[in-house]
Amino acid sequence: MGLGAWTICSLFLLLPVLAEPTEDSDFHLAGDYLLGGLFTLHANVKGIVHLNYLQVPKCKEYEMKVLGYNLMQAMRFAVEEINNRSSLLPGLLLGYEMVDVCYISNNVHPVLYFLAGENLTLPIQEDYSHYRPRVVAVIGPDNSESTMTVASFLSLFRLPQISYSAISDELRDKVRFPAVLRTVPSADHHIEVIVQLMVHFDWNWVIVLVSDDDYGRDNGQLLNNLRARCNICVAFQESLPTPQPSQVVTEHERQRLRSIVDKLQQSSAHVVVVFSPDLSLHNFFHEVVHRNITDTVWIASESWAIDPVLHNFTELRHTGTFLGITIQSVPIPGFSEFRVRRIQAVPPPLDKARQGSTCNQECDACLNNTSSFNTILTLSGERVVYSVYSAVYAVAYALHSLLGCNQTSCANKTVYPWQLLTKLQKVNFTLLGHHIFFDQRGDVPMHLEVIQWQWDLSQNPFRIVASYWPSQRLLTDIHRISWHTPNNTVPVSRCSKSCRPGQRKKSMGLHPCCFDCIDCEPGTFLNQTADEFECQTCPTLEWSHRSETSCFKRRQTFLEWHEAPTIIVVLLASLGFLSTLATLAIFWRHFQTPIVRSAGGPMCFLMLASLLVAYSMVPVYVGPPTVSTCLCRQALFTLCFTICISCITVRSFQIVCIFKMASRLPRAYGYWLRYHGPYVFVAFFVALKVVILVATNVLATTASPIARVDPDDPKNLILSCNPNYVKALLLNTSLDLCLSVAGFSFAYVGKELPTNYNEAKFITLSMTVYFTSSVSLCTFMSFYDGVLVTIMDLSVTVVNLLALSMGYFGSKCYLILFYPERNTPAYFNSTIQGYTMRKD
Repeated sequence: MGLGAWTICSLFLLLPVLAEPTEDSDFHLAGDYLLGGLFTLHANVKGIVHLNYLQVPKCKEYEMKVLGYNLMQAMRFAVEEINNRSSLLPGLLLGYEMVDVCYISNNVHPVLYFLAGENLTLPIQEDYSHYRPRVVAVIGPDNSESTMTVASFLSLFRLPQISYSAISDELRDKVRFPAVLRTVPSADHHIEVIVQLMVHFDWNWVIVLVSDDDYGRDNGQLLNNLRARCNICVAFQESLPTPQPSQVVTEHERQRLRSIVDKLQQSSAHVVVVFSPDLSLHNFFHEVVHRNITDTVWIASESWAIDPVLHNFTELRHTGTFLGITIQSVPIPGFSEFRVRRIQAVPPPLDKARQGSTCNQECDACLNNTSSFNTILTLSGERVVYSVYSAVYAVAYALHSLLGCNQTSCANKTVYPWQLLTKLQKVNFTLLGHHIFFDQRGDVPMHLEVIQWQWDLSQNPFRIVASYWPSQRLLTDIHRISWHTPNNTVPVSRCSKSCRPGQRKKSMGLHPCCFDCIDCEPGTFLNQTADEFECQTCPTLEWSHRSETSCFKRRQTFLEWHEAPTIIVVLLASLGFLSTLATLAIFWRHFQTPIVRSAGGPMCFLMLASLLVAYSMVPVYVGPPTVSTCLCRQALFTLCFTICISCITVRSFQIVCIFKMASRLPRAYGYWLRYHGPYVFVAFFVALKVVILVATNVLATTASPIARVDPDDPKNLILSCNPNYVKALLLNTSLDLCLSVAGFSFAYVGKELPTNYNEAKFITLSMTVYFTSSVSLCTFMSFYDGVLVTIMDLSVTVVNLLALSMGYFGSKCYLILFYPERNTPAYFNSTIQGYTMRKD
């Protein structure tokens, strides 16, 4: 014996309490094929009233549920409409058996009744594939908990069950519930609507109230899963107390409600999401009204979003804005009149005793109560009603296909539940302009709507303010919401105010929605798409002010042409270049004269050419540095200096040799002349300088320009050749400094030479300027940075060039131009003779 058979066996003893239904009632209609209907006509709640004895619950002892009767009437209307059509199930009649499930306390009895055969027995079998229950399909019940209870039985027989308002995602599990279909979107779509609504209005600080049952807990957990992805925080979540079966509010429940409302009043959240059946809300909202809460947005789940009884509590209009999530409205022609149509009186049944024991439970007050709500039901449109209506039509179309119906007749044959279930899963038809079919999970993809409660009796009490399409998972057409706020402004529900642009969030407590706003420091910015809690550092070439959302390009600073120091130095360099060029022309014109020959002869032109090259390279200091300009600054200039200084040094040495060493070391002097000692000397030191330059600019430093942040103004970026340029400069000028000291020494030794050959004071001046300026430049670069260093470097370079060109060559040009009589061989010979006679 299988598990299913054991389950049926354990409940088999309940069958004798069931009886045939009353004829000609709202609950029963004879037909060739019967549909079972499960509806909540009376609002009973969890309790122990009927658990102590085997008796059908007396649902009429509890308050009537208007929506439940409205849905039952929709099933009756659909069945009668189908029976009156000639194109659907021609020649056959659908019948129905409907039961008041009394909320959730009367589920098992009607299921057993639907499964039992004509003799009110349910046989225990190994295989039910050829068993024919009383009904071919079951419509309902309305809530997920009851639906799963019923499905546990019906699934054993593969008896199709179509729920019209049970949204639990557990019902998608076709392993547990293979026979369950739904004409309403699942819970994840309903929750998605709520989350997207919060995101649209920037509500990230909400309160969640749930009923103390599976419906409340499951939907509350699903909301927590979805809202976490959208940075929505829950200020607090509370469970609403479940009313007693007697509907009397106990003192404990009253204290619990007061505690919840206290937290509502004290919270900074102004949006409340409520997942609860309507039964648990009446006492709660009475307490809300009593406490005069007025500035709240109430978001209703589908279980009470269009409840006319709660809406009839008109004092709720003062508590805030009510928004609800519900299935779309589809008007059903003729249903509003049918809903309140009275059945013609019929003779009472013969077996009155059996009528009293039926589980159908006649409801004498249902029609009267429904009539009193007919206006609001008509104005609100047929929402869940269409779900029942389409469910009945889905069964009819499946039967039509299974029985092989044509335009005029159908084969009236035995229908087994599993056969009908297979056809139901494949139905595809259009009903009142809407496409009806079941997807792989057994759901009809009907779109949802967000409605707002209104209390103007001349308008729709549940006005549509937004639409949601499950296929796209997108909430659209959000408009025309009338907020219960001054000037109709959108309510604000945030733990913390939004930070201004350029402010990062600093979390406060456990909730990411609660934070302080901290300005981003200069040099940082806030990229909200990446991280709202940390400021990002600007790239090296960019900068930002305080509280910025982006960085701007740093201003690149370098020596520019329009600056005053540049203009002054360039003018001096131009003057030096022109004077050097003039000197070159004078020396070329008077090349054979004694003054030119005593100054170095051909070597003078090497010095002058080096000076001209150096002067022409002054523009490399102006403008943004490049690899080539940096090489010129660090190598070419200093190489030109080395050529000039080595020439001056060797010239000073040579003069001393002629007058002081030629007679003492004649052989050495002979070698010096024979092997062109001056040129070898210059070539050696120039080659040595080239080696030093290669070593310093390739190994020690690099010629590539870099950008450095100005320490005094971070908005500026200093473009320079290299931060280690000071070290390179010291190494590059070390040889020049040694040569300058040597030249100075030789000049000092020859201070007593003839006047025409005595250049000590001019060489001393040039070397002193060079030595002093180089040391000053290195010292300045050790303490300062930026464009000032470039200006100082250029100024020192030009001064040294002027010292060489003016100091060394200036006096000689002066003699050549203004004292030509001193530029003759006779004058030089007389000077040498006078020097020799004095020495003797």
